[in-house]
Amino acid sequence: MRGEAALIDTLWWLLCVALIAVGVAGTVLPALPGTALVFAGILLGAWIDDFVHVGWGTVAVVGVLAAISWVLDYVAGLLGAQRAGASRLAVAGAAAGTVVGLFMGLVGVLFMPLVGAAVGEYLTLRDHRQAARVGVATWVGLMVGLVAKVVIAFVMVGIFVVALLF
Repeated sequence: MRGEAALIDTLWWLLCVALIAVGVAGTVLPALPGTALVFAGILLGAWIDDFVHVGWGTVAVVGVLAAISWVLDYVAGLLGAQRAGASRLAVAGAAAGTVVGLFMGLVGVLFMPLVGAAVGEYLTLRDHRQAARVGVATWVGLMVGLVAKVVIAFVMVGIFVVALLF
């Protein structure tokens, strides 16, 4: 009976590590909820350990970081577009480009918001330069958001490891 319990614990820990690993990968891969999976893995790890080492306070901090990352994921490109003085149609184009990009893989996720914002701005002003400027600003915003999301995911993992080991 004791050997079965150890095996089950090992399987739970493997699932915990897998969730965290897939979550970290999901911070840069499309269609994977990166930091949500990292958070799920951390919550599972805390539960496996009966919240002895990783308590509710740590879980709450990691949960707040996951929520911040989720918000960043949605607003980073829009903030970049707004900073460049984008029209409403450009912001809508960036959002539409993001959705379309999800179906095109990593390249689509990275570049379709730029295309959507540029097309929306061009349709509004018929100005190539402003359309390109808004498209690039949207892309820069998305890249800043992506880097922030990756950093947050690693901070979450770091907090979990430190809490688990000490």
